[in-house]
Amino acid sequence: MKTLGRGKVPALCSGDSEVLPQLERVQSIVCDVGQIAAIGPDEDFYEKGFSSLRAMELLLELETTCAVSVPDDKFIAARTPRALHALILKLQHGS
Repeated sequence: MKTLGRGKVPALCSGDSEVLPQLERVQSIVCDVGQIAAIGPDEDFYEKGFSSLRAMELLLELETTCAVSVPDDKFIAARTPRALHALILKLQHGS
C-alpha cells in the first residue's frame, strides 16, 4: 500500500478542457484538510481522525479543486482516497 504524505505530490493533471484528479492528489488533499501526516489509498479518513466538520471541508475542497459537484450521499459512502478518486472521475465523465 502506498502511503502518501502532505505536500509530496504534483498538482492535478489537466487536459485541454477538463481536470482529472490523480489518486495521489486526492490523498494529498485529504492530508492537507485533515492535517494528517499521511494516508494510504485504502485507509478510511474517519479512522484517521476526521470529524464531520473536517469531512465537509474536504468535500468543499474537492469540489473546488476538481471542478465537480459531489452529491452528499455519494460523498458519505466514499470514505477512502481511492473511493473519492473513483467518484470524482465518474462525476467528471458523466457516468
